[in-house]
Amino acid sequence: MDILSAETLRKAAQGDIEAFEQVYRTHAAFVYNVALRMVESREDAEEITQEVFLIVHRKLGSFMFRSSLKTWVYRVTANCAINFLNKRKHERKGRVDLDEALAFTASGDDARAHVEQEDQDYRVRMLLNILNPDERACVVLRNIEGLSYQDIARSLNVNINTVRTRLKRAREKMLKTGKEVIADEL
Repeated sequence: MDILSAETLRKAAQGDIEAFEQVYRTHAAFVYNVALRMVESREDAEEITQEVFLIVHRKLGSFMFRSSLKTWVYRVTANCAINFLNKRKHERKGRVDLDEALAFTASGDDARAHVEQEDQDYRVRMLLNILNPDERACVVLRNIEGLSYQDIARSLNVNINTVRTRLKRAREKMLKTGKEVIADEL
């Protein structure tokens, strides 16, 4: 992510639309990717991204700069995604994204690569689905987005030991489930 100047942030906080567009362009891809990994639906990730930037727009004026803007945006994103998952926990099971299914038409090597990628994505989704929203947030931020334990703790507004505990429990759950799946496949 690009670093935004203090002047740009000040202008955005005061309602300057062009400055806020810079904030949006700098952080939108990250917000969308984190949301997508957590909720596994493009439509829902777009909805969460919109919600995040509505919150950022509304609250940027009260941002205290105790942490970096990047960390604050992580926190807002993770919280929005966790809230979304908690609200729609049972509602989304088994839903297929028709747009994705219709968008892909390939043959030969492309089809094989696509099927292998889909299989890998399915396995990742399956493992993420066994986690509770707090564990999932930690795994996504650590293993997919590459944040440090300290950044995750700041982003989720929890103690660093809580992050360690959540990651340990998540890894144990994923290992157990992964072993069960492999045993079932044999």
